[in-house]
Amino acid sequence: MKKNLLLAISFAIASSSLLAGGIMTNTNQSAAYARMLARNATLGIDAVYYNPAGLTKLGNGFHLSLNNQSIFQTKDVINDYKYLNGTPTTYTGIVEAPVFPGVYAAYKMDKLAFSFGFNPVGGGGGAQYDTGLPSFEMPISDLVPMLGPKSATDPGFGVTKYSAGINFEGTSVYFGYQFGVSYEINPSISLFAGLRAVSAENTYKGTITDIMVNPTYTAAPAIPGFTSPTFNGSFVRADKFATDMKDYYTAGSTYYAGVSTYYAGVATQYNTAAAGAGSLTAAGLGAYTFAQAQAAGAITATQQAQFEGALTAAGQPVSTPIAQAQVVYTTTAGQASAGSTQAAAGSAQMAGGATQMGVLAGKTGNAEVDVVQKGTGYTPIFGANLTIAEKLTLAIKYEMITKIELKNETKIDETGKFPNGATSRADMPAMLAIGASYPVTKKLNASLGFNYYFDKTADYGKTDNLGNHIDNSDLIDKNYFELAVGLEYNFTEKFLLSTGFLTSQTGVSKEYQTDLSYSLSSNTAAFGGQYKISPAIGLNLGGVYTMYAEDEKPFTHQLGTSFIPVTENYSKSTWLVAVGLDIKIGK
Repeated sequence: MKKNLLLAISFAIASSSLLAGGIMTNTNQSAAYARMLARNATLGIDAVYYNPAGLTKLGNGFHLSLNNQSIFQTKDVINDYKYLNGTPTTYTGIVEAPVFPGVYAAYKMDKLAFSFGFNPVGGGGGAQYDTGLPSFEMPISDLVPMLGPKSATDPGFGVTKYSAGINFEGTSVYFGYQFGVSYEINPSISLFAGLRAVSAENTYKGTITDIMVNPTYTAAPAIPGFTSPTFNGSFVRADKFATDMKDYYTAGSTYYAGVSTYYAGVATQYNTAAAGAGSLTAAGLGAYTFAQAQAAGAITATQQAQFEGALTAAGQPVSTPIAQAQVVYTTTAGQASAGSTQAAAGSAQMAGGATQMGVLAGKTGNAEVDVVQKGTGYTPIFGANLTIAEKLTLAIKYEMITKIELKNETKIDETGKFPNGATSRADMPAMLAIGASYPVTKKLNASLGFNYYFDKTADYGKTDNLGNHIDNSDLIDKNYFELAVGLEYNFTEKFLLSTGFLTSQTGVSKEYQTDLSYSLSSNTAAFGGQYKISPAIGLNLGGVYTMYAEDEKPFTHQLGTSFIPVTENYSKSTWLVAVGLDIKIGK
């Protein structure tokens, strides 16, 4: 239980896009983007990321762009599992990235442009779940049906409530360091080639404490020499309850094993006595008493005492004839043997209960995890910029797949799920970006952008409940894409306003969606502007709000040998504000 909970925590924090972009990729990478969304054909300094081939259109000299976004996301999951505290139950996660930087630099020299970019190409936020998530709480809520009433006549252990403290925090960020060269073949065609080094780091700390239940139960039957545990319906730690019951069952198993051994010895003794009495009866002494048989010299005085002692212990007089005594001995031996078998069964049942309670105690104790995962990958990037009729700009960029293997640096792991040095995959998919920009009038400029993410061929490190790897192609039906349109209107030479709209379409299957990681289609609106502080310095301000389509997933939750239907609903919303300075140094 606790192992699976803290493993789930790690997946909840694992890398994913924070706003615009595909499942793993961030494309909200500048303040200029935050004011208009469609930047794939930009000829500004943020073209270092969006349209690096277009950097040849910059003026000669050094260009610098400094950007920051503050991003806030709310994620809601509604689950109707019937044993949760309140059904349906809403779980809210808060993801915050107050610092989301973007730094771009380019040096333009005639037909050549050399560029550098630094930004969080994936992840970038910290996650906080004050009430956990269904996948964290459902295993704990299962304690109620496991330990509660089974029927009107079977109260079980009387458990009707549970509680637990689940606390965790974590961050995930994939920082990209991009280098490249752009070259102008002629005024209409420019090309770009570059490489991005991606440094990935996930950190998470989690604790599960004080898993509590409210049993109403007094252990029975009483075990001689052992005080039976009694619970009065107050909350008690689940591991203490389980440990107390384990001790009771262990004592009971030992006691009944001793009873079984005792009765087995009694059965052996009476079977021996029955055999002896049978021999005397066969010798014609069946009508004799044992005293008469001893007087006749058929048995010794010691044997007489043993036979008569067995009769007395069985509640029969010593004057019982030998033939009748044989029947008494045989009957008593059978009863003792049955008692031994019954006691042995009781001992085994108690031992089984002790084993189950030992497992429960191990699963419900406190646990802590403190793990960092780090990895590095490389992204070859190619681009082209076309200028048609001196007005229409067409741009294309292709980023190849970034293969990343994360390695555990484990400080504390009380679950055994995060061995130090273990590795897992967390790729970023290949991406195709296409853009167009056209000056509709001297003051109004329109832009289009299209991004396509090759999710199916990447490896996101997904696993099933047993830890088996699952290929993306088995979880993703169609690759993710997004389409954006943006407008800029120059009111003066110094001041412009812009707006944009972006729609995205996810292609994940129902099997992909979980409360830990889900992908939703969305619509995004942006608004902002730019103010030229001087001919060499431009200030960009922007704000973005993203609305996501809700999704629903029915599934079954296994409880013992039963499968209980559950439905989850997924939704989220995101907003950000951004500020950036574009600086030109040179002619």
